[in-house]
Amino acid sequence: MLTFKRILVVVCCLGMLLLPSTTSAASTASSTSSSSNSATQAVTQGYATDTPLQKGMIVKLKDNDSTKVEPLTVNTVSQMQGVVVAANDATVTLSSDANTGQVFVATFGHYDVLVSNQNGPIKKGDFITISSLAGVGMKVDTTQSVVLGRATAAFNGTGNVESTAKLKQAGGGELTVSIARIPVDISVSHNPFQQNADRGLQGVLNRVSTQIAGKEVGTSRAYIALVALALAAMLSGGMLYSGIRGGLIAIGRNPLAKQSVLNGIFRVVVAGLIVFMIGLFGVYLILKL
Repeated sequence: MLTFKRILVVVCCLGMLLLPSTTSAASTASSTSSSSNSATQAVTQGYATDTPLQKGMIVKLKDNDSTKVEPLTVNTVSQMQGVVVAANDATVTLSSDANTGQVFVATFGHYDVLVSNQNGPIKKGDFITISSLAGVGMKVDTTQSVVLGRATAAFNGTGNVESTAKLKQAGGGELTVSIARIPVDISVSHNPFQQNADRGLQGVLNRVSTQIAGKEVGTSRAYIALVALALAAMLSGGMLYSGIRGGLIAIGRNPLAKQSVLNGIFRVVVAGLIVFMIGLFGVYLILKL
């Protein structure tokens, strides 16, 4: 009996010794998990801005000045940087100076984002990209190349509406869209649903237009530039053809006037090339501006 009591006392003592260790390990694991969960929104970067920016707006770095940000647009979607957040939304903020006019941008984490129902109601889990409204997101479809992240809440266009805006449609009418803030799990990446737009005329046109302009170019503007290029080529080609053909016929009829005819052909060729170069410059302006 005495032996049993001694064994029981020893077991109890061992249990008391092991209990704090187990509790400490569990506490450490919990702390590690908490740190891991908060790490995704532990850091934001401070930037200057020349444009008033609201919390939740999607932004890009300003061209030729990486210390500033500006609202993202459809034409600059490939330059998507992140979302404007409040300074106290993150544990750590990086700032180059004490400028009170700075805005803070998150490139990863879980933050509220301004969205519209331009592309239809947003469901939980939908990917978000930029809409026709600068800085405002919408549900992605198969045409955009970059997404901001995935919505973690729904927006059907009626609940929690903060404002509305009117957009011009291709047919000439207007579309009224609702704007709200919803939480988004931010992780800028390629649109997984984007269809292969690199095939056929449109794909080649998009690639060439982007290379010439140095930015994303809308499809309609790219086609306008193509039409302008075709017209310039037809006009200059017609001038060259008619001038050279007429000159050769004139030489055949009057060989003695060969020198003057050749001079005329040369002037026509120069004029045709000038017309074509003007056309190319016009195409560049259409894509660039």
